[in-house]
Amino acid sequence: MFSRSGYQALPLGDFDRFQQSSIGLYGAQKGFFSFGAKADPLGPAMNAADSSQGWLSWICHGIITSLVFLLMLLTFPISGWFALKIVPTYERMIIFRLGRLRAPQGPGVVLLLPFIDHWQRVDLRTRAFNVPPCKLISRDGAVLSMGADVQFRVWDPALSVLVVKDLVAATRMTAQSAMAKALGKKSLREIQGEKLRIGEQLLLDINDMTKSWGLEVDRVELTMEAVLQPPRDALLGPLGAVAPVLEGSPPQLAAHLLNSTPSAPEADSVGTVSEVEPPRRRPSAVELLSAVEPILSEALVSQVGASYQVDIILPGGARSTFFIDLSSGSGRAGCGVPQGSPDVVLEVAEEDLQELMLGELRPLAAYMSGRLRVQGDLQLALRLEELFKAVKLHR
Repeated sequence: MFSRSGYQALPLGDFDRFQQSSIGLYGAQKGFFSFGAKADPLGPAMNAADSSQGWLSWICHGIITSLVFLLMLLTFPISGWFALKIVPTYERMIIFRLGRLRAPQGPGVVLLLPFIDHWQRVDLRTRAFNVPPCKLISRDGAVLSMGADVQFRVWDPALSVLVVKDLVAATRMTAQSAMAKALGKKSLREIQGEKLRIGEQLLLDINDMTKSWGLEVDRVELTMEAVLQPPRDALLGPLGAVAPVLEGSPPQLAAHLLNSTPSAPEADSVGTVSEVEPPRRRPSAVELLSAVEPILSEALVSQVGASYQVDIILPGGARSTFFIDLSSGSGRAGCGVPQGSPDVVLEVAEEDLQELMLGELRPLAAYMSGRLRVQGDLQLALRLEELFKAVKLHR
């Protein structure tokens, strides 16, 4: 996993390249009185300040350490309860002795000197967090609510303590920034069809930024919460068919709509070239709704199973109300409000209702574009497409 992002992690069994004894008195740092050069996990660049302090600093460091150690011996075994710590295999202990970083300690028993040692445990096991859903704009203008699940683990405990204060918060912010940058270059269709490949690319991008923090991201999985706004060209031209299974959530139905390709228009009857077909009169919405009752059937009721109140906005601004009851029996339709409370209340302009009932506009596309306003269950409202199909076949 580490080779993908250009660096190699140390195996867990041979984790710390310093690997000192369990008690740690004369380990990688050669005891308390080691004044010469030593291996530092931060490298020469980060250790330049320590090297410039010279012999005087190291002599003071050795004297203070020796005095504290003697004090601990004089008060033993009482001091042993506070000085000895047990570090499990899946953890390392980072110790700052008089402010200086020591090699990662553990696993096993680790000796801490009171008053001069400050320590912090680092968990090496894989951890996970989620990137909360945020609004992103794709290349084709679609507005998405996208999140991600991220798994990571620490491979250098010293760097994870020294470089970053809050490891999870910093990694979450980095993942969110990388996700917004990557998805902004993709279209909605590409995002929906290439989630795994985009997640793998995000993993490499995040690791390139976080490898200097001593951690590696193992897995990134994108999660699409909703399509808040379709692409700019989604509302132009004929729309693709909506999936017949309406049990899915509205975001899933919207994703299916945007993934589908427009169907080819039906061929018109061919006449002579010189013939000009006179324009046909479009039936009014009132006429179309009046023609609904003859086509009602028990089969249609079983497919829809809901009652509707349709408020039609006429061109002059007046309103006309109709009801369509497909909840029981063979169904009923007529002017006015239905008996009892309707399952769904629809508000639509007369011109848009004509397009809906003639099959020129689909209910989901009308809802997403704001031409159809729904009060109630959206899934029940979308089931009216079965009625519109029956009206079109009857004509």
